[in-house]
Amino acid sequence: MFSELAGTLHQETIDSVLLRDNPLGDPHVRPLWVYTPPGYDEGGNFPTIYVIQGYSGQVTMWGNRQAFRQPFIVTADQVFAQGRAPGCVIVYVDAWTAYGGSQFVDSPGTGKYHSYLCDEVVPWVDAHFRTIPDRESRAISGKSSGGFGAMITPMLRPDLFGALATHAGDALYEYCYLNEFAKSARALREYDNDILKWWDDFRSRIALTKEHDMSLTLLLGCTAAFSADPDGTPRLPFDPRSGQLIPELWDRWLAWDPIRMIDRYADELRSLRAVWIDAGTRDEWFLDLGAEAFKDGLNRIGLPADRVNFELFPAAHGGIDYRYPLAVEWLAHRLQR
Repeated sequence: MFSELAGTLHQETIDSVLLRDNPLGDPHVRPLWVYTPPGYDEGGNFPTIYVIQGYSGQVTMWGNRQAFRQPFIVTADQVFAQGRAPGCVIVYVDAWTAYGGSQFVDSPGTGKYHSYLCDEVVPWVDAHFRTIPDRESRAISGKSSGGFGAMITPMLRPDLFGALATHAGDALYEYCYLNEFAKSARALREYDNDILKWWDDFRSRIALTKEHDMSLTLLLGCTAAFSADPDGTPRLPFDPRSGQLIPELWDRWLAWDPIRMIDRYADELRSLRAVWIDAGTRDEWFLDLGAEAFKDGLNRIGLPADRVNFELFPAAHGGIDYRYPLAVEWLAHRLQR
């Protein structure tokens, strides 16, 4: 697989203690792909860029080929093979759940995926590969839900991550989620306004064969991540009949909005050495507005402008994988060696 790489892709597994007995019964032995750049075998230690996936993504999807495009594993390799940036170890993390994703947070509805990333994956990589085990040499990158995870993880764990890249990351929740809530309330009429009845139907047939399957999957997964009961039961942040918000539950979602987190984690964000932010100007979830808001928030709290790369480009939410190696190149020049 990927015989054309100048570097090497190591397809490993990690046996997670934290994911054992998770609420959804998902596997605790997870795939972990670690790429080492050209020159790695010659010795020395390397900075690391962690890559986390968007909602419904699995680690194997990084190897998927689209017509007329190469997979990210190949385009990232080209960054180093062509001498566009100094070599980095790139770690592709799996956080798949039965609902399609974890939002990379710890939740009674899905499991301890934030702790899994920070307290198990990062130490495992540092123990098995020649990395520079320091926040100044470690970045995290992702798109969509992965972009959300890339924004919040350095806030929560500044001891581990000193740089990030977010591509159309979930943010400014009043724009990216509220319209989806209204659509979902309509879709749930077919299921007596009960998302778990829809979930039973979804699992009984070929997935993604009904119009609203993907939207409801995303809704259920985010609900499990952001507003589950202590016993793991997901509680929608709106009345499924009328769509009216339930303030105490919606507030739990808003607490995870990266824009609303900026002031709470201002010191942590000011300490970042590099932040890449981009999004398409036609993003269906209005994440271009979230990107603008995140950039403005960083500027407001005093993160120097020369540490931030911000760009909006003509695109919708999908098909922006060509942006990922641009961020890898930019980050690689800014991580400490």
